[in-house]
Amino acid sequence: MKIVIPGGSGQVGTVLARAFHSGGHEVVVLSRSAAARPWRVETWDGRTPGTWERDIDGSDVVINLAGRSVNCRYGAANRREILDSRVDSTRAVGAAIARAMHPPRLWLQASTATIYAHSYDHPNDEHTGVIGGGEAHAPDTWRFSIDVARAWERAFDESIAPHTRKVALRSAMTMSPDRGGIFDTLRRLARRGLGGRAVDGRQFISWIHEDDFVAAVRFLIERDDIAGVVNVAAPNPLPNDEFMRVLREECGAPFGLPATRWMLEIGALLMRTETELILKSRRVVPARLLEAGFEFRYADWRDAARDLCDQWQTKPGDTRAA
Repeated sequence: MKIVIPGGSGQVGTVLARAFHSGGHEVVVLSRSAAARPWRVETWDGRTPGTWERDIDGSDVVINLAGRSVNCRYGAANRREILDSRVDSTRAVGAAIARAMHPPRLWLQASTATIYAHSYDHPNDEHTGVIGGGEAHAPDTWRFSIDVARAWERAFDESIAPHTRKVALRSAMTMSPDRGGIFDTLRRLARRGLGGRAVDGRQFISWIHEDDFVAAVRFLIERDDIAGVVNVAAPNPLPNDEFMRVLREECGAPFGLPATRWMLEIGALLMRTETELILKSRRVVPARLLEAGFEFRYADWRDAARDLCDQWQTKPGDTRAA
């Protein structure tokens, strides 16, 4: 297959590109800056037509992951860039597919599990999940994230692609041992004694092991009967307190200092990020994948954390291009 991955230079894109390239497929990553990779990288600006459209035309699958990282402070300029980078790139990909003489048979479009409401007791699946934004006392940053997710999916839905199956991936955090990723950050915090519960620790964390993320994408490529919204998350999200306790045990951290809200606010300010990434309860489950017969290799966090810790130990340094 020929697989084109707009915005594929980040952690998740690298996970996918590495897996499909090693499987013998032709992989083309569209990126704002060229970088040496085992697969081909073409430049684009994520907004305007260009020579990159030649790779869309005749490809088998497009996996659009483009969008500015949300791991930042939500000031006005960053908010504008977070929103525009997602909406503009989705529209650009959609326009390229519409103009293609030989359009791809499948367009997988990144979305986010953050679109669902903050929830402790109600698992959010694709059928009964509650879209967020209306929660009482929700911080402005939470509502902003929901607005971005809605606009992102709306741009995808409005793209006309009559000959291309479209799937929106409402993905949880993808855990890989690569340096600089979310697992690497959490592991380092745990090893430094900072991996305790956040506030009361009740907020759910939804996650997925990189192997299952890749397997889910392969599954969706093969299943021509699946379109629309699909939650890409392990079936067993768990509260922050338990999530961090398991991580500490698996990576050999003897203790983890708990963090109060004000401590998290100061830490987020110093790290130039937002506490939403820690405090919002994301209890998301993959009903459609399970109904279609997808089997998770790492359904439980302990198994996933053990494997990721083992891989982290055996792959020192930056493994992203390995």
